[in-house]
Amino acid sequence: MIIVKTEEEIDLLREPCAIVRDCLNLIGKRICAGMTTKEVDTLVYDYIKSCGAEPSELGYCGYPASACVSVNEVVVHGIPDDRVLREGDIVSVDIVAYKNGFHGDACRTYCIGEVSEEKKKLVRVTEECFFKGIEDLKAGTPLYDIGYRVQCHAEANGFSVIRSYTGHGIGREMHEDPSVPNFGRKGTGVRLPANSVLCIEPMIAAGGWRVKVLDDGWTAVTLDRKSAAHYENTVVVREGGVEILTL
Repeated sequence: MIIVKTEEEIDLLREPCAIVRDCLNLIGKRICAGMTTKEVDTLVYDYIKSCGAEPSELGYCGYPASACVSVNEVVVHGIPDDRVLREGDIVSVDIVAYKNGFHGDACRTYCIGEVSEEKKKLVRVTEECFFKGIEDLKAGTPLYDIGYRVQCHAEANGFSVIRSYTGHGIGREMHEDPSVPNFGRKGTGVRLPANSVLCIEPMIAAGGWRVKVLDDGWTAVTLDRKSAAHYENTVVVREGGVEILTL
């Protein structure tokens, strides 16, 4: 069941979403070759706590960190550790902050120094897929129109859409209904009500879309070990369009 938010609840959502936005902007300024993924996680923890918020991911279903830091072939849920970031890597940082009784969620993929042309294109197209996904999105839009638009743009650029992981609703819980896949048939799915709040998050791969979860139970990698990128924002569906809370 989609939990429609009141305007008062949306106002409470704004602060955790702004914290996530500002934290990702800070990471964009600081992340560089030579850092470990654990150092990125520490930056996230310290920033979120300094804002009087809590890192929602820390301890979630046993997850051991405040951020998911996913390098190259890691699609999602990369556990921060002593891995050193190197020139040419791409790194997705997915964070969630909890404050005012609500969660805000977003992800960005960063290029570390000079990366290959294919990786540059992958990161750019993944971000474009988000904005394609919200084109014409408004109250009454069928849910799977989002994924249809994402899939069309990714595949037109020679990439594939990860199918094992989806976007989701968000609010008092980090994951609420509905699931928001990045593929689908136009004109199908539940019609989205006004004031539904969604995390729309294209996860796009340079090669095939199949993934494997490693023995740690979290880290999801592309089966062919080709790179993947991830871009996410928390949005409110309005009568006349969308409001993006994490930009």
